[in-house]
Parts: sequence; structure tokens; C-alpha cells
Amino acid sequence: MSSTEPSGSVPAADFRVALGKFAAGITIMSTSQDGVAHAMTANAFTSVSLDPPLVLVCVDKGVRMHAAVLDCGYWAVSVLSAAQQPIADRFARSGRDLYSQFDGIGTTAGPKTGCVVVDGALSWLECRTWATYDGGDHTIVVGEVLSLGNGESTADGALVYYSRGYRELPGDRA
Repeated sequence: MSSTEPSGSVPAADFRVALGKFAAGITIMSTSQDGVAHAMTANAFTSVSLDPPLVLVCVDKGVRMHAAVLDCGYWAVSVLSAAQQPIADRFARSGRDLYSQFDGIGTTAGPKTGCVVVDGALSWLECRTWATYDGGDHTIVVGEVLSLGNGESTADGALVYYSRGYRELPGDRA
């Protein structure tokens, strides 16, 4: 095989470093299972379609959120501001107590699904699962947007992940 042909196997550490050069917004995805709110930090989130309005998020098959979002079929995404980094940190940790994980965090039930939306987020969307696809160790969950909202301040910077760390993308300063 020549050195220009793909080998089909890339070392995980190299893959992470390469993708770490792509800045990604930070969101909190939430859903409900048996009346209990579940949430996780997600940076694998993007728009898919304008008509119909579709977005996607990738959920690790090895976390409890995976079964919860697939069982419920409804979920919400809150796009975090730079000031909300502690929230991103909290929901990125595995093994949190399920029943107290939202303690001290302002939240609102989404108007269409009841899924948790983080107060003060730059924007939020409520979704109904449209389709799911196998994505290796993740499931790609595509959702139809049922409702959405935008934060009141446009001056707040966005929280992004770049080169192995959180960064702030400045907001509108006009």
C-alpha cells in the first residue's frame, strides 16, 4: 500500500488532536425518562435542514443518556454562553447523581416537550426524534425542531471547545 492510500485505521489520540482543531459550540442536551430529567454536554451538534427544520446530536452509546433519549423520543438543546462553562463542566462528568444534577441551575420546561432548557442559554431548541443512525460508538440522533427561542442578550459570547479547552467566541458588541 502506498503512503497516500487510507489504511482504514487511525490512532484515537491522533484523531482527537486533529478534530480538536475544529471549533465546536457547546450545548446541553436534555430529555426525560420515567419522569426523570437526563442531560449531557454535547459539542457534536449541528443543523441539518431548513425545510423541515432538522438538527442532529451524537450520543455516546455507553452513557445513560443514550437509552433515555431513544426511549423518550423528545429532547431539548441549550446553546451555552461563555459564562455557562461551569454548567458544561457539570454535565460532561459521568456518574452525576441523576436526581440532583440540576440543583443550583436555573431551568425551564420546554413549552412543547417539557424537556429541560437551561435558563440564560444563547438559544434553545425542542426536538422530536426524526431518525437515528449508527455512528460507531455513538448514535446520530436527528431531530425535527418543534419550538425554539433565543436569549435576550446578544452581547454574551458563545462557549466553544477548541484545541482541548473551552474558549469564548465574543458576542455582538455593537
